[in-house]
Amino acid sequence: MKIQEFTLLDSNQGIFFARELELIKSRTYDVEYADLPARDLFPVNNEGGLGITSITYRTYDKVGAAKIINAYAKDLPRSDVKGHETTIPVKEIGTSYGYTVKEIASSQLTGKSLDQRRANSSRRAVEEEINSIAMNGNSEHGLPGLLDNANVPKSTAVDGGSGTKFVNKTSTQIIADLNAAMSDIFVLTKKKESGKRLILPTEQWAYIHDTPRSDLTDTTILQYFVKNNAFIDSESDVMPINELAGAGTAGVDIMIAYNASPEKLQLEIPYELSYLAPQEQGLEIVIPGLCSIGGLNIYYPLSLNIVEGI
Repeated sequence: MKIQEFTLLDSNQGIFFARELELIKSRTYDVEYADLPARDLFPVNNEGGLGITSITYRTYDKVGAAKIINAYAKDLPRSDVKGHETTIPVKEIGTSYGYTVKEIASSQLTGKSLDQRRANSSRRAVEEEINSIAMNGNSEHGLPGLLDNANVPKSTAVDGGSGTKFVNKTSTQIIADLNAAMSDIFVLTKKKESGKRLILPTEQWAYIHDTPRSDLTDTTILQYFVKNNAFIDSESDVMPINELAGAGTAGVDIMIAYNASPEKLQLEIPYELSYLAPQEQGLEIVIPGLCSIGGLNIYYPLSLNIVEGI
């Protein structure tokens, strides 16, 4: 008996699938993920491309001194610059989605579009991984993140008499905590660094956003803080972030003041998610995707300040 040979997709189906896939791919980039804040929190660096395996950056520090000398001195004080290299690995993140041959044929026959949700889910999975690495790092693969950087200063919020949590403090005490989170960077670095943004857990942000400064005013804690703090320019610079709830020592809530300039820190994504050519796997057409990530590079850890126990 002769076995009949066949092609997974005939020419008409192939053309239909290619057009559908092109539309699906373009639409995945229109989907917004408001609850994945990494790209809004940190400047993204796309330099390098898919081929790089590591990222190295150099930091420099001035050393030396000067002094008054006599006219014939030969032992002049020497000044120089010392450099330090830091290298982090770059890892790939993979994803895929697909359709069976029957689904493609049925879609063409009925005129219905292929399921867009699969591609959206694939891209969502990649963005979740990027967000997780940016916030928490990945120790297994040596990728740095915001919360696992041991060089970022940490402190505990002042006990207001009933504990350190905002909910147990007066408005005045909370404002003092917010101001301290920002000014501690300025003081610790002797004015070399200053925070420009403050991120808090969603619950604490909602509390300062909704709670009046006092019974005698309609100004909220947040409005008063923004108006009177030397480093915050607008309310948009005070942001609610889900990932900060329980992120501190022993599971306490934290807030973080920092400078979001790319000179201070960058989220390294050398190769943004790109989908490759469809591949036949059994009776399914699979579309693989790939991107690369190097984690969150914090060039100046003292430009950040983590306050625990709020």
